[in-house]
Amino acid sequence: MKKTFKIAALALMVSMTAVSCKKKVSDAELTTNATTAITAYPGTSVEVKEGQAHLSGVFATEADKQAAIAALKKVEGVKDVHDMATVAPMAAPVEVNMVDAAVLAKVNTALKDIPGVKAEDVAGTLTLTGSTTSANARKVKESVDALKIGKYDNKITVK
Repeated sequence: MKKTFKIAALALMVSMTAVSCKKKVSDAELTTNATTAITAYPGTSVEVKEGQAHLSGVFATEADKQAAIAALKKVEGVKDVHDMATVAPMAAPVEVNMVDAAVLAKVNTALKDIPGVKAEDVAGTLTLTGSTTSANARKVKESVDALKIGKYDNKITVK
């Protein structure tokens, strides 16, 4: 009976030791698995040290960043995720300047009797172009100034 009890105790101890000795995953393997989990997010990287995942890089949106963190937390063996990543700032809206069509029409109407000179929108600035005599150039300036349209670019060539 003592012998049976000793054998049973030994068998129990061996089985307990076998169950408690789980294979520990190395940080290199965890880094590989974590990197695979975030491949959908270019410009990002992850490194695992002692089971702690360190996420870095730049994400397009906050939602992408949170999704990557969630994916890393699901990697077996990762204990915690340290967020060192950033979100790219939103691009400022491109401001397109255009000369008001009504202003452009008024200026062209004022210039209709002066040959060789016209008004146009160049990169959002009212620009006077063409060539004319000095007397007509003076008339152009007076006509445009009388409209009180504000700033304009005078690129008229005087002959």
